[in-house]
Amino acid sequence: MVTGQIITGQCLCGGIRFTIDGELAPIEVCYCKQCQRAQGTAMATNVPVAVTVFHLLQGEELIQSYESSPGKQRCFCGRCGSPVYSKRETLPGVLRIRVGLLEGDYAANLAAHFHTRSKPTWWVIRDDLPQYAAGEVTK
Repeated sequence: MVTGQIITGQCLCGGIRFTIDGELAPIEVCYCKQCQRAQGTAMATNVPVAVTVFHLLQGEELIQSYESSPGKQRCFCGRCGSPVYSKRETLPGVLRIRVGLLEGDYAANLAAHFHTRSKPTWWVIRDDLPQYAAGEVTK
């Protein structure tokens, strides 16, 4: 569903540029060791986006991918190394965009903290959002 909002984003070198049409889903914070190593930080901040509303404006030739675990691709800029998105075979049609690439003001809230068991001890979570010691929420 397109709501009229267009969000723009780009990698560090500006070689990859994209837009997202519509409202953003809540932001997911992941503290798993793979995300820590892939981002070089204590966590990754991701927003799930349907491929139908993600539009690559430039830089398709720069996108490189790495299969970090079976069925999961981490896609990044081959020039500057910026992580751009990840995708899973188990979630077809969904990209997990790295929030740090988004520009301007956009309406998005944090949803929850995932893999908190792997969180660095020096990082303190100071909100009341749901926390999951492992990965996905089970229903």
